[in-house]
Amino acid sequence: MKRLEVLKSSFTTAAGRAFLLALGLGGASTFGAQAQSQPGKGKPRGTIQDAEIEIVKDRVNTLPEATRNFEKIKLAPPPKPTRQVTYTYPDFQLPATRLTPSVQVLTVAQEELEPLTGNYVKLGVGNYGSVYGRAHLHSTRNDQYSYGLDLRHNSSSTGPVDGKNSGVSRTSAALTGEYYKGATTFGAALDVARERYNFYGYDRRRLLATPESDALKQTFTRFGVRAYARNRAADAPLQYEVGVGYRYFGDHFNVSENNLLVDGKASYALGETSRITLDAQGSFISDKQPARFGGLISDFTRSRNFFQATPAYELTGKTGLTLTLGATLGYSSDALNGVGKGMINPAVRVSYAIVPEKFQLYGGLGGAIQRVTRYDLSQANPWLAPGQSLADTHAGPTAYAGFTATPISGLELAARATFGRSRNLYFYRNSVADTSKFDLAYDSTTINVANVHAEALYSASEKVRVGVKADYNYYGVKSLAQAYGRPAFIGTLYGTYNATDKLLLGANFYYYSANYGVGAGSGFPASPVTDRQTNAVVDLNLRADYRITPKFSIFAMGNNLANRKYQRYLNYQSQGINVIGGLTYSF
Repeated sequence: MKRLEVLKSSFTTAAGRAFLLALGLGGASTFGAQAQSQPGKGKPRGTIQDAEIEIVKDRVNTLPEATRNFEKIKLAPPPKPTRQVTYTYPDFQLPATRLTPSVQVLTVAQEELEPLTGNYVKLGVGNYGSVYGRAHLHSTRNDQYSYGLDLRHNSSSTGPVDGKNSGVSRTSAALTGEYYKGATTFGAALDVARERYNFYGYDRRRLLATPESDALKQTFTRFGVRAYARNRAADAPLQYEVGVGYRYFGDHFNVSENNLLVDGKASYALGETSRITLDAQGSFISDKQPARFGGLISDFTRSRNFFQATPAYELTGKTGLTLTLGATLGYSSDALNGVGKGMINPAVRVSYAIVPEKFQLYGGLGGAIQRVTRYDLSQANPWLAPGQSLADTHAGPTAYAGFTATPISGLELAARATFGRSRNLYFYRNSVADTSKFDLAYDSTTINVANVHAEALYSASEKVRVGVKADYNYYGVKSLAQAYGRPAFIGTLYGTYNATDKLLLGANFYYYSANYGVGAGSGFPASPVTDRQTNAVVDLNLRADYRITPKFSIFAMGNNLANRKYQRYLNYQSQGINVIGGLTYSF
């Protein structure tokens, strides 16, 4: 027999007792109906089981006394957008050759098409005797360690000028690894590269015969290593990353650069809305190059020391207002054009989230010393003449303002305007003695520098990604006739499209306005050397990956499909249409 017990409550009035009695009878009937609806129970259909209802009137339910909280509920401030826009002037350039299938050009570079799996090997061939290879190997996900290896090779045995004289080759390897111990991450990175270029921007009218490729040879050897440690506990008051590294650069003319690097970042939360931060870098270079003293050639060595730190205080208000107050203190031992070795600039930034995570305005004052190394310059322009005198760029004070916005899902917008003054900003000007090589040219005075940047990015369900970016640059040179090697306008349009589960498509379109160099005029014999303007860069690249099986796919890449014979740097004609096709193995 089933027993239903009803406790005494606020319903123990006369009307309440009648209600409870009816409720108990109804519940018993329902229980019996459910029992008869279940097959295989052995009970006759339509039978109501006996049940006894007992009403207990002498039991009292008691609740503990509640503690009243008089504190106001604290709402977290709007999350601060993670995008940090800097005030520096990035260098924009297409690659020196058409070897790199996907090129990073602007401040927020486009993403390459992702491989079908984490590990893959690619091999392709194309015209100009091009060979393209890449291997990407990485460990599986785990909470103890991770490591990865990236191998790349790009080469063209011939080029746009005199066959092998404009050939090029580049091979590199990058090894990374991290080990997770408690709240700390320990990591290391190793990079090595070997590159071969030729000085093929010669003027045939000034030569008695076409030179051999070995007489035009330039090679670069690169080596870099870095070890670091950082905090991986996101909720810890102290966030930090410290690292130490070393980079080596050497070329065919016995020019070398040994660079010891140290860096550190730290942030300590004073409370929920305030924190102090520190960002510091150091670079200690031993630079060596051959020099002629009378009739003797000897190595000339000099030290180039650099250190810079930015301490700041950051306050985040509840209304979406964020204020950063600090200063950047820099030191560079370079002495060129009478520029002082020390530099102090404000590090002030104000941002306001008008619509949290949707629309933010920002502005500020800044400035910094920008480290200049042979390692970096040779990547931007591999045809620099040996024996260049390097100097760090003093940029500042600098004012900037802009906004970031996400008006609708998948659409990101950003714009920024920057204006500042700069000392020892370098330009690439052809050498008068040999216009196939470039010298670093510096304006002897302080110049005004301005940049206007705009970009838009749209992503839809990981299927379509389309972006456009544009930059206008102004260089108010005074002692130099032109801003050699630096175009005024740069634009890029890129996109990726997952057409099907098996087909991935991508496209890049670049436009660089004309810039200036130094060279001889047209005609024969060659006219005297003077300033000359390059043609504009118009470059269209397309690529496609098609998966045949889960492990094998084929790819095709077309570079400079507009077949424009442009010159990113004066006298250096680019390859025409370059098509590479090959096979990918994923595992």
